[in-house]
Amino acid sequence: MSVEFVDVDEGEGAESSAPVWDHYLEGDPAYLNSDFGDFLKRSAIRLDVRTDEQVAQEALNHRDPMIREQSLFQYVDRGLPGAVDLLAEAVAGDSNREVRWNALWALEQFGGPKALQVLQRHVHDDDADVGEWARLFAAELTTGLPAFDARPWTFDATRTFDETILLNIHCDVYVRLDDSGRHWGKITLAPQGLARSYGQAHACPNVATRDHKLVISKNLAGLHDDGTPHVENFLFRGITNHASAGRGSFFFESRGERPIFLSGQADNDTLGHRNEMVSAKRSGEWTLDPLMEIKGAPAIRYVRGRVQTWGYINFDTMRGSSLEEILFPGNSILGTLDTPTGPLANAYITGSFKGKLVDWNGDGKVDVNSLDIYSTHDAEVDTNQDNIPDHPGVQFCPRTNWMDQHH
Repeated sequence: MSVEFVDVDEGEGAESSAPVWDHYLEGDPAYLNSDFGDFLKRSAIRLDVRTDEQVAQEALNHRDPMIREQSLFQYVDRGLPGAVDLLAEAVAGDSNREVRWNALWALEQFGGPKALQVLQRHVHDDDADVGEWARLFAAELTTGLPAFDARPWTFDATRTFDETILLNIHCDVYVRLDDSGRHWGKITLAPQGLARSYGQAHACPNVATRDHKLVISKNLAGLHDDGTPHVENFLFRGITNHASAGRGSFFFESRGERPIFLSGQADNDTLGHRNEMVSAKRSGEWTLDPLMEIKGAPAIRYVRGRVQTWGYINFDTMRGSSLEEILFPGNSILGTLDTPTGPLANAYITGSFKGKLVDWNGDGKVDVNSLDIYSTHDAEVDTNQDNIPDHPGVQFCPRTNWMDQHH
């Protein structure tokens, strides 16, 4: 695989003329032209330098499903012809169910009647969750609202959380390449690529508190030599609006102490760390399923929304590396701007998330809360899942004893 990251040519991405104003008579530019991600999208250079032919070939044939999925999203991001056909081929033939349903999501993002036809073609797929994603995305394209199937479901009343919803997150990572503010690079991360490098996120609501309190639990496989997951939890508090029956629109915020590792890699303290209060925000909408009642209330069957945050990438360690070599567990960390380590934040992450309840064990029943979540109700790390924290108040993996150190 010949993907590599190259140094920025001084001429490439250099200052250009202002973009053409394309909102004539449409209103105030403060609303129409003030999204930081939009500004970066116009000027950032793509750091994946594979040829279009390589991207297409690896989308269908690479041995690693994460790279196949990355390539599909990269192909769409480039606006190449035949994107719908390539995605359709992946949905029909890939051996990995997550590649298949995320390719369906890419079709929804692409939009149009041809993409809709492919989605509708898979509503009755042999994999019931691939079929339900196809049904859901097709419904969103045509009505704006999701649709679900009527499979039976299972719920475990002994679990810490009433629901455990795996979040598929697709984002663009814009990396500041130097201190001038002029040179930015872009990495498009498909859901499995983001999960491998940053960790797999799960939304974990409880019926009694979900309107104002939520845990997002993130676990990262492959970081620890003994096979145990690296855990990062976030306690979100906020407000939910119930103006639309069966749906809740929400805005939540989180703020918690965690280490900023100067290496740019999770749990890698070779360059030291600083303990900071890191903040995050999330907004979106969830949809209830009235046929799926838990603890006297309909379960959240589906959630969607937008994500924007900052991170720190030690870009010097990535120069000349392949895509496979940089998307390894822990290679980049979340960060924040309003702390002493704020100047380290060099990656702006913007994108969207979608998650629904899934049959994870193949028994034909939707699993409401079967996923292992290493968190207490207050987002403290809980490795044996008994709702008793390993270390009270600690939400980030304590492997390096960072909470007892002062760097």
